[in-house]
Amino acid sequence: MTRYVFKVPDLGEGTVSSEVIAWHVKAGDFVKEDAPFVELATDKAVVEVPSPVTGRLVSLVGAPGDSVAVGSELAVFELDQDVPVPAPAVVGDSAATPTAATAPAVMPAAAAGRQPAAAPRAAGGRVQASPATRRRARESGIDLAAVPGSGPGGRITRDDVAAAALGPQTASRAAPVVADDAATTEIKVIGVRRVIAERMSEAKRTIPHFSYVEEVDITELEALRSHLNTRQAPGLSYSYLPFLVLGLVQVLKEFPQCNALYDAARGVIVRHRAVHVGIATQTPDGLKVPVVRHAERLTLEAAAAEIRRVADAARQNLAQRTELSGSTITVTSLGRLGGIASTPVINAPEVAIIGVNKAVERPVVHRGAVAVRLIMNLSSSFDHRFVDGYDAAAMIQALKERLEHPARIFMP
Repeated sequence: MTRYVFKVPDLGEGTVSSEVIAWHVKAGDFVKEDAPFVELATDKAVVEVPSPVTGRLVSLVGAPGDSVAVGSELAVFELDQDVPVPAPAVVGDSAATPTAATAPAVMPAAAAGRQPAAAPRAAGGRVQASPATRRRARESGIDLAAVPGSGPGGRITRDDVAAAALGPQTASRAAPVVADDAATTEIKVIGVRRVIAERMSEAKRTIPHFSYVEEVDITELEALRSHLNTRQAPGLSYSYLPFLVLGLVQVLKEFPQCNALYDAARGVIVRHRAVHVGIATQTPDGLKVPVVRHAERLTLEAAAAEIRRVADAARQNLAQRTELSGSTITVTSLGRLGGIASTPVINAPEVAIIGVNKAVERPVVHRGAVAVRLIMNLSSSFDHRFVDGYDAAAMIQALKERLEHPARIFMP
């Protein structure tokens, strides 16, 4: 017998440690090479690491939520025969499969009436499911071994988990439901959610936020948007975001102090000529900020396409690590849930964030008469250490002017 020690791989970008998100195996299991083994997370992404060899697991190091140093022992395998020792793993975008986020849960009718026929699973066979689906099942208290899979080869999909949560399968949940008002559920904060919590806490603790809210009459912008959408291909349409991004590009030429990053280690503000806009995006794993790079080079159509692309990649957990960093200013929008106003938290080390609220029709005084106009508020936050209140207000006023008179967005 030969023992093989598998060490924590380097997940790239100079990481010195990774967080254990979930084990797909346990000590004593016989594991085949390249089978799903463990999920590890860095500040940028969650990566599924496959088993490096075929053998029986002797021991595992680290529980979900534990931080493990790169190069330290992660698992010990017992091999049936002498095998060449694999080279140290360097897991990058091409060497590991990012955990796949899935589509929103289906409604009960869809779950009950449109599921493909479930493939049978051999007794004692391994449950086939993506890491995201496994995580969803754990959070719902569902035993995947009791869920029939409708995917290729009997693979369990998120729709299968949603259907199990709604149907008779709930009797087989790992944690029984307790009919007690005092019952509680404890959820360990790990992975992307932990990173979000740490960054939000750090931003609010270290950055003196200055918030500024301004209402914008977007009646003319909506007319232009609606007209352009009549010329779009089926299924595609312009949102307000690409107009906002192009307007922001123009405004930041006048207010370069708002397109900047604060390097706290050196005590230096780094202003950027290029505009790399972070698009705050809600995903099944929490809020992510994929980046539209060099927005100053994009047309309206290109900006809309790139916003859709990076946001979809973030939701599906397909974004490269480089696509989730490097923004110089962030735009955040809650769409139809945007409310009247908000106080967005700055995405450090940036110094400004622009929040888009819901557009509503309101009676206002327009050119000396009461008229119904489409009004939307911009709720923005600035790092008051480096952006004065006057400059913050002037910047938003300049952006307001372009959104209220959208022809200006396309003028030099």
